[in-house]
Amino acid sequence: MNEKKSIKNSPNSEGKKVVTVTFCGGATGPTGSNFLVEIENHKFLVDCGMFQGKEISEGRNNESFLYKPSEIEVLFVTHSHLDHIGRIPKLIQEGFRGIIYSTPPTKEITELMLMDSLNVLTRQARARGEEAPYSGNDIKTIMSLWQTKKYGEVIEMKNGSSVIFRDSGHILGSAMIEIKYNDKKLLFTGDLGNTPAPLLKDTEKINDVEYIIMESVYGDRNHEDKEIRGELLKKAVLEIIRKKGTLLIPVFSIERTQEMLFEFNRMVEKGEIPMVPIFLDSPLAIKVTRVYKKYENYYNEKAKEIIRSGDDIFQFPMLRFTMEHNDSLAIDVVEEPKIIMAGSGMSNGGRILRHEKKYLSDPQNALLLVGFQAAGTLGRELQEGAKKVSIDDEDVKVKAKVSSIHGYSAHKDSDNLLDFVEEATEKDKLRKVFVVLGEPKSSLCLSQKIRDYLEVDAQVVREGSSVELSF
Repeated sequence: MNEKKSIKNSPNSEGKKVVTVTFCGGATGPTGSNFLVEIENHKFLVDCGMFQGKEISEGRNNESFLYKPSEIEVLFVTHSHLDHIGRIPKLIQEGFRGIIYSTPPTKEITELMLMDSLNVLTRQARARGEEAPYSGNDIKTIMSLWQTKKYGEVIEMKNGSSVIFRDSGHILGSAMIEIKYNDKKLLFTGDLGNTPAPLLKDTEKINDVEYIIMESVYGDRNHEDKEIRGELLKKAVLEIIRKKGTLLIPVFSIERTQEMLFEFNRMVEKGEIPMVPIFLDSPLAIKVTRVYKKYENYYNEKAKEIIRSGDDIFQFPMLRFTMEHNDSLAIDVVEEPKIIMAGSGMSNGGRILRHEKKYLSDPQNALLLVGFQAAGTLGRELQEGAKKVSIDDEDVKVKAKVSSIHGYSAHKDSDNLLDFVEEATEKDKLRKVFVVLGEPKSSLCLSQKIRDYLEVDAQVVREGSSVELSF
């Protein structure tokens, strides 16, 4: 962080005010989202996420924040993925006692995510002879500070600004953070959804903001056509049935799991695939799916129509939920062909590791990657064609077929990110775009496209740097 402290937002020589944004995390990679906003000597945060790599407990998560948590008045949470919420316990431990705001689903899922992460981190800490980084009491404190707001509901701040959540369409309850101050607006996109999506509504259109701080996970590449992703999934299933093997699908517990269940439900009901055992082997994903069932009003009209017809979109013949450890172990004795969906989505923890250890060395089997694989994760190694990987300190030869379907990504691809910015220029207010939350290549590519195609000032920011925005 640069040396300037809190900015007095008095009018400058041009009669304008200043908002300071410090990029405390998520500015040189896709994880660790954490942005400090200072207005009128008041400080608040957007997100407080984990840095993620091969180990969930990436070393950087133990580093000090670039601000004093006790001075932060409000934390706004865009959504409940760990790279946006995972360091909130540390924030609490270091003195934060302000208000936390999010949408209702984000609050519920966050509690599940933090409890699950605590279990994983506790096991990792014990293996190193250390204590867990936080406790269940820390999570209780977090939830006691948490308030919820619906999309479009105005939150009035002490500093004369106001904040509204806008639907980002990324996962259930995900939001963009729109800050209004002195009749001008700053937008934090969080993660932007890959719309149209099977379940959720499209990303809300934004066209009246002066500044955007936006994600760039897929800033340098596009997904397959959405029309063919279902065909690719069906092809992978039919191939594993023909080979009488096991299809492994590492899934993220939020959104990806529910989209996959939705797709399997559709294919089974239409008779596009034979009925084979499909296991959802993730206690967290099962719990999150129950939350999804509570918030059907967040779904798009097509999904709502299917539900109104009497179809339980998350339940179909041969689908089995395996909550208990013994149920997970029992999957091994089920005859092939079979499909196993298990967390985590990047193979950096969870039950998928046991299955990969068992099944990857057999060419009869297959691994299907349906989400972003961060650099340094086992999932990324497998996606890039590794022939041998280490799982639980054991070398495993990779003879199973490894393939990817990018169309199921929960993130907008390069062209759609550009379209989002183009829509934001409609009222000719947009002054500048700051590109964050992406690997350097992706961020640089997107910022260049924004400058070249839209003639909008865009830059990739450095982590720890601050910018003063004229309001």
